[in-house]
Amino acid sequence: MSFVPNNPTASALAALRLSLAHGIGTHIANQLIETCGSIEAIWQHDAETWANIPRVGPKLLAALATARHQSLDNILQTCQEHHLHLISMEDDVYPTLLREIDDAPLILFVQGNLEALQHKHCLAMVGSRKSSQESKLIARRWSQYFSDLGISIISGMAYGIDAAAHRGALQGNTPTIAILGCGLATLQQRQQEQVAAIIDHGGCVISEYLPTQTARPELFPRRNRIIAGMSQGTIIVEADIRSGSLITARLANEYGRDVFAVPGSVLHDGHAGCHQLIRDGAALLTDDVKHIIQHLGWQLQSAPKTIIQGENELENQIITALQRETLHLDALSESCGLTVPQLSPILLALELQGVIERLPGSRYTLGG
Repeated sequence: MSFVPNNPTASALAALRLSLAHGIGTHIANQLIETCGSIEAIWQHDAETWANIPRVGPKLLAALATARHQSLDNILQTCQEHHLHLISMEDDVYPTLLREIDDAPLILFVQGNLEALQHKHCLAMVGSRKSSQESKLIARRWSQYFSDLGISIISGMAYGIDAAAHRGALQGNTPTIAILGCGLATLQQRQQEQVAAIIDHGGCVISEYLPTQTARPELFPRRNRIIAGMSQGTIIVEADIRSGSLITARLANEYGRDVFAVPGSVLHDGHAGCHQLIRDGAALLTDDVKHIIQHLGWQLQSAPKTIIQGENELENQIITALQRETLHLDALSESCGLTVPQLSPILLALELQGVIERLPGSRYTLGG
């Protein structure tokens, strides 16, 4: 997808300058905007006006004075080199839902299709980096289902559930959006490939951090508020008790958004965070994509269900068996009346076609 150069608005440039004022957080920035009338108007006032705002003392006044005269050229040049749009919360293209939260980012760096930011139906899907194969399968299948319905999937492009969610969405019809906890000019090769796939599919990648900001652990929890803030609902597919996904769930609750948690085995600690959310009433238990759609009250047209057909009676027998449940290789062997050596090449052929998928422990399920 070709890049259309973005000419930042005066508001975006003013917000970028404000972001460079060390120590000015979202709360004080909002007070400055309220006092001065707009982000752009902040720089049309002097230090005397700034000093009337509570908690703006000598250090912050000095930081604002430094930022007033700081050059933006290097940052804007980096944006141009890496095809980044620069938008402020006062720009029309800024995500509408995100603007509603109290701690919305003043500025966003966006790579890709800006129109994706205004999608009507958005769901966040997050979870553990070290997730099970089954949970990644759920994330991928559900994301594709939602995407085919016209729902944009938002996630963090991390390993595990995030990556599976984006991958599923890319197999559907609707652009997906990734929110990163680092600058968009610092991405590694694997991340650049993910970004390219998302953009080619009509989506975009977002960060509130300067393009050259490297990833640091403390940046990701703050990133999570954007994921929660842009979405009408957040789905936690798998999360242990210490997972950062629980931060996203907490923030979504604080923003008055719905949270859905997928239950799992009580013998697997990786699901303990989801179970805790359900037990505390912080999330709705969900095991069906249709439950989520119904709860949100969305009237969406489902795509016609694809009928999976094998090339012969034996393949159809396998498909029919897997439509009812996930089966172990031995159970499939018994069901088909074939030995494991006879059955294995048939399963491999179906797997290569994407008709079935192999799970850990020699278990099989239907493909997406």
